[in-house]
Amino acid sequence: MISKDDWRLTSQENYLKSVELIKSFYKPKGNNDHTHCCFCWEKFMEDEGFLHEGYCTLDRYHWICPTCFNDFKEMFNWEVVE
Repeated sequence: MISKDDWRLTSQENYLKSVELIKSFYKPKGNNDHTHCCFCWEKFMEDEGFLHEGYCTLDRYHWICPTCFNDFKEMFNWEVVE
């Protein structure tokens, strides 16, 4: 069980509580070549050595790495959809 004092928690419940997520490969959007996990700030990027797959909101704006997804899925009540 993750503590509510976990260092990765910084008010994400304001925009990620009970949202639908999809599991997806990261693709750059617009002029942005990368994004970060909303919790641990691990980098998603197409280049070698970075995360290439994770969970994101349906608009692909907020990304969550697999580790943080597993750590917080119950606390945030996420539903993964196809």
